Amino acid sequence: MSGENLVKENKMGTMPINKLLIAMSIPMIISMLVQALYNVVDSIFVSQISENALTSVSLAFPVQNFMIAFGVGTGVGINALLSRSLGEKKFEEANKAANNGVFLAVMSYLLFLVLGILFSKSFFQWQTDIKEIVDGGYRYLIICTTCSFGMYGQIVFEKLMQSTGKTFYSMLTQITGAVINIILDPILIFGLFGFPKLGITGAAMATVIGQICGMTVGIYLNKVKNKEIEVKVKGFRPNLKTIKEIYSVGIPSIIMGSIGSVMTFSMNKILLVFTSTATAVFGVYFKLQSFIFMPVFGLNNGMVPIISYNYGARHKDRLMQTVKISIIYAVLIMILGLLIFQFFSKQLLSLFSASEEMINIGVPALRTISISFLFAGYCIVLGSMFQALGRGVMSLIVSVGRQLVVLLPVAYLLSKSGNLNLVWWAFPIAELASVFLSSIGFKYVYKKEILPLDGENKEISKRKITQCTSKN
Repeated sequence: MSGENLVKENKMGTMPINKLLIAMSIPMIISMLVQALYNVVDSIFVSQISENALTSVSLAFPVQNFMIAFGVGTGVGINALLSRSLGEKKFEEANKAANNGVFLAVMSYLLFLVLGILFSKSFFQWQTDIKEIVDGGYRYLIICTTCSFGMYGQIVFEKLMQSTGKTFYSMLTQITGAVINIILDPILIFGLFGFPKLGITGAAMATVIGQICGMTVGIYLNKVKNKEIEVKVKGFRPNLKTIKEIYSVGIPSIIMGSIGSVMTFSMNKILLVFTSTATAVFGVYFKLQSFIFMPVFGLNNGMVPIISYNYGARHKDRLMQTVKISIIYAVLIMILGLLIFQFFSKQLLSLFSASEEMINIGVPALRTISISFLFAGYCIVLGSMFQALGRGVMSLIVSVGRQLVVLLPVAYLLSKSGNLNLVWWAFPIAELASVFLSSIGFKYVYKKEILPLDGENKEISKRKITQCTSKN
């Protein structure tokens, strides 16, 4: 059944906002937490091989993050366009967004297939000359890049379900991939149940097999449950206008994720000057902080289609209520994360078979970086709001300012002191800059995009009154 045959309005335009946001976000938060769990479990198992193996995976993270950024950024563009089209009752445009989104997922895979084959080895050689780290990292990364079709397929089919409000089914795809990864990790890394002992290669294989399974479930659920859109392979032709609209939001999001990769790569280079253990600590931090940030990203994934839909439907009050409630929830989650990192940092590091040196470096690192959590929730929600309203460039400006203009230069300058503990202070300083930039961006977007909705609604009401008067 196509969108034209739908009789009642999508729940994103009618359900009370708090109830709707919770209903949309809880499945995504659960799936994101499972995703975070598999990221952490993956590194816990790898750390049992050796600290160099853990460093290999940590050094591979910028590339993996870039790959994910490419997929998720495209997905954000699909999500925003599709949800807005549904809100405007443009069902044909919604189907175009879905079909071209699947096409872009295929193109993304082909790009990283080529890049993985050509540059995986060189990427590690640029960072270190320790042979064990280079060889292990290459084996891990070449599998993750050349088999990334599962990841891109999983992301796009999740976004299609999120766009129509079916976040429960989106949750199922993520949980499927993550659980299979968690199960396969020890089996393939350590050679359990008769399987060969593959070490770091086994960790990569578990990751891509999980992604392929998640993609398969996503395709099935879209076919069976997602009746508001129709994905067709037969007769498909890329639509440049639709692709341009997707990437008008998606490219800034991709660049933002890429900036994260540049930041991580550059921080690794700064930290390697001190010791490779500092790089391992930084990698562990990113795995652990995902437990805090993933629920906020899950909240955002539930929030974005609500904002896009109500913007398309010209419901200003519902849009603003969604933003306000999302900020409250995000800040509360981040405060909880801050408390965990402050009081249980040593216990968290111990999960990764941390040496005494790693504990000594890691405890002050986690406690210092986590101060930035106080401000991050507010900035993340506003950044997603910018994207949902088609103002992805605003998110890009904030991200560039935080990570490239502030964080990296400050970290580099602090590293010149020779005191590693000072370097971690770059993160709270950068987050304060992000609060400032996000607030300026919000004021601009509110004036340009949200405030005019009042005038439009008054004009619509005036026309309806005029029509009724003329009929009488």
